[in-house]
Amino acid sequence: MAIRRDGFATLLRRSFVVCVGAIVCGACASPIGIRVSDPLAVQRYLTRNALTQGIPSDFSLNQLRRYDLTTAFKDDPDAALARLHAIAEAQDFPSDALFSLAELSFLRGEADAEQERYAASVVYAYAFLFPEDGRAPLPELDPRKRIAADLYNRALALAFRRTEQGTLALDTSAERSLPFGHITIEAAPDLLIQGGCRLYDLQSVSELEVWGMRNRYRRPGIGAPLAAKCQPLEGVVQPVALLPNVRVPLTAVVRIESPIAELKSGEIHARFDLFSTLEVESVEIAGRPVPLESEPTAALAAGLAESRFWSKELQVFLGNALGVQAPSGLFALRPYKKGRIPVVFVHGTASSPARWADMVNDLIADPRLRSRYAYWFFTYDSGNPIVYSAYQLRTALIKSVALIDPEGSDPCVRDMIVLGHSQGGLLTKLTAIDSGDTYWKNFSSVPFDQVHFRPEDRELLSQVLFVKPLPFVDEVIFLATPHRGSYLAGPQLVRRLAQYLVRLPSDVARVGADLATMPAHGGAKLAVTRVPTSIDNMSPGNPFLQSTVKIPVASRVTAHSIIAVDDDLPLSKAGDGVVKYQSAHIDGVASELVVRSPHSGMQAAPETVEEVRRIFLDHLESSTCPERKD
Repeated sequence: MAIRRDGFATLLRRSFVVCVGAIVCGACASPIGIRVSDPLAVQRYLTRNALTQGIPSDFSLNQLRRYDLTTAFKDDPDAALARLHAIAEAQDFPSDALFSLAELSFLRGEADAEQERYAASVVYAYAFLFPEDGRAPLPELDPRKRIAADLYNRALALAFRRTEQGTLALDTSAERSLPFGHITIEAAPDLLIQGGCRLYDLQSVSELEVWGMRNRYRRPGIGAPLAAKCQPLEGVVQPVALLPNVRVPLTAVVRIESPIAELKSGEIHARFDLFSTLEVESVEIAGRPVPLESEPTAALAAGLAESRFWSKELQVFLGNALGVQAPSGLFALRPYKKGRIPVVFVHGTASSPARWADMVNDLIADPRLRSRYAYWFFTYDSGNPIVYSAYQLRTALIKSVALIDPEGSDPCVRDMIVLGHSQGGLLTKLTAIDSGDTYWKNFSSVPFDQVHFRPEDRELLSQVLFVKPLPFVDEVIFLATPHRGSYLAGPQLVRRLAQYLVRLPSDVARVGADLATMPAHGGAKLAVTRVPTSIDNMSPGNPFLQSTVKIPVASRVTAHSIIAVDDDLPLSKAGDGVVKYQSAHIDGVASELVVRSPHSGMQAAPETVEEVRRIFLDHLESSTCPERKD
């Protein structure tokens, strides 16, 4: 079909109009829009930052866009940061710029592990959080406050990092170069001397992953959380030695007197301090208390991981049979400070102090308990006769209390709580009873003072078999304690294996031989053929158990029972796999709680921990130990 010339022109005009219209309509399509999205995705976008996703937050991106530095920060971040610093300085370092400089400097440090960039981040973040007087305070719910505190905390640890394992090196005077000047950091000469020991191997714990602990506690605040080992100072007597490889939770803080003014001069003067966060909860900055960041769980886990307690438990139980020397001992979680009430944890058979980790972790996280109690742990060869292990416990406690309170007037150390799990509960009971000559009668019908022994053996036997309640023990707690025996210890085969494998200490073996062979005064034979092991002692019907269960706890001592069951049987038949309820139940206790748990895990069971917490809080209500004010 032919198209006329004028018609073609009309078609061209119409086509042009259509094309132009399409272009115009396309150009007029709105470049801004909204759509409903996943709220979680939006929240993640809004809260992303250098610490959560390794990219700048929108707060910092806004600053880069404002000054057309977005591309520059990608291509030449050092030049972009220098430009942003100059702009901020010209404007008297407004808070928006300080926050961005803190975050972007941290990211720059992450890119090349540059310590000077981390140090710069510390200074910027501190100036943002604690500017000099005269500036309007930040809004209380400003999300940048928490991000800035976390930037300060992480950057501070990284600025002093010395090894790949996170160990920090501290000097009493140190200088760090900064992109805009330099920082001089002063510290007290005795910075690393605390609690009668020298701190060493300071490790940053905020970068540690923790497993095996039920809860991980972190108290948010300011400062870099650390964990340090503690070497006792020469000539300083610790009343209770620290647990092997225990790490003390610390927090490092760098304070700057006039951060804005010093940013302008490029000369930063700061003070470095270390605080034990089991002792101190806040630091004064700009005339007000500021909470300290603390990671007590990570510090506890780091020490336990190095201690190898779990791998040694069976070795210690078998004792000399494997050539393992494991003397008994009393150990502390931290250096003892007067004014705290001792709590003594006593583990069970083939066990160790590590079994209390979850409970202790929960208790030290409670601010009502943290400053009031000192946590001690008794460890021993759990294959030994129970009366002998209990004697070692009493001896260790008497020695420590004498060192702390030689005059016998401290109401705190004499308000002690002892709690024991399984066999440890039997040791615990022997801190709070008067046995008279009951245990001796299990060996002989002849009065003790009529039997001839070596002087050293007579002294040992009198201490082991004639038990008196310790005057400083105020409360005892029995956890899954076989007062009437463990049915796993009952079979003859189990006892024979224990006799074959367990090797007794030399003094016990020597006295046992004397007991078995020495004629009593007057020619009568003693009623013993060998020294029993702890497994013998916990066998139902054993004379030691039959005697002990009949001896009441001293009337002035408050006792509690926490009993585990792990089946659906009636209590008359129920048990936890090792100890029956009927064996663990005793009369005369102030409280009894039955928890659903297997025997070996009951110390970590939430119900158990909450019951112990309740007992401790009730104990504080009636305690004569005054509350510490420092």
